[in-house]
Amino acid sequence: MILITGATGFIGSAVVWELNRRGRTDLILVDKLGHGEKWKNLLGLKFAEFIDRDEFFERLSVDHWAHDLEAVFHIGANADTTLLDGDFFYSWNFDFTRALCDWSLGHGVRFIYASSAAVYGDGALGFSDDPDLTFKLKPLNPYGFSKWLFDKYVLEHDWYDKVAGFRFFNVFGPNEYHKGRMASVILHTYPQARDVGTIRLFESHHPDYKDGGQSRDFVSIWEVLEGLMFAYDNPKVNGIFNLGTGRAHSFNQLAEAVFAAIQKPAHIIYFPTPDDLRDRYQYYTCAEMSRLQALGFASFTDKFADYVKRYVVDYIAPGKRLGD
Repeated sequence: MILITGATGFIGSAVVWELNRRGRTDLILVDKLGHGEKWKNLLGLKFAEFIDRDEFFERLSVDHWAHDLEAVFHIGANADTTLLDGDFFYSWNFDFTRALCDWSLGHGVRFIYASSAAVYGDGALGFSDDPDLTFKLKPLNPYGFSKWLFDKYVLEHDWYDKVAGFRFFNVFGPNEYHKGRMASVILHTYPQARDVGTIRLFESHHPDYKDGGQSRDFVSIWEVLEGLMFAYDNPKVNGIFNLGTGRAHSFNQLAEAVFAAIQKPAHIIYFPTPDDLRDRYQYYTCAEMSRLQALGFASFTDKFADYVKRYVVDYIAPGKRLGD
């Protein structure tokens, strides 16, 4: 059996979908349903049981399925980079992760977990996943700090060669519809392009970047799944790895790809970055992928515009999810 935390969320539900595609339905799903519509991400998917996150560790100690687990995909986390409650992030993102990893290693269960490119802060030290750099990193917000704290814990407690952690860069794709402000720019800009024929982007407040020239390593959910399944299929792939495309695309390029997907001319306007984000804003991210590739993971070709089109045309426009 396989356990997936954060199973109703964006990436977690995509992992369930991918495992179903592989014929696996013996899945234990863990999450909080909340008051939104995350539950819709599980429609059309197959699994053995759903467990409320608050009851999980109690169930882990008594339920029969715990003896049959072969792997854990620990994807669950609060990823709101605007939330400033450090205690909440410590409990939700670090303490829970540490306890689940400790249990998994103690029971011989493969542990694959989600870290984040947020650990790199403003990128001043680059984006290398060399373990020695981890201790020098300075995240910009409590979310990034909580992810950095567990990465550091893995290194300090000799878990580095026993688990596989992935620092997700800017992931986009179906099943992110519940994320609100934290959803991808593609999801936010598509209605603008469709309804009014313009896309609004942040102005640059950095002298080295023109408006809309801020760049990210935008990685599709389908590419993320390739990385996660590579670790699942290869149990000797252990460490903390970047998971991006290894390329940066500007927000202007993203907007142009959205317009191209709906066959409209590009028209972009700019507005000031909100004050609550401005001091914690990353102007550039780009994953260094050489360490994972050295273990046999194939490098991604540049299909950014194709994946944007696939997302817009096949999912956002018709209102579909991966399980549909």
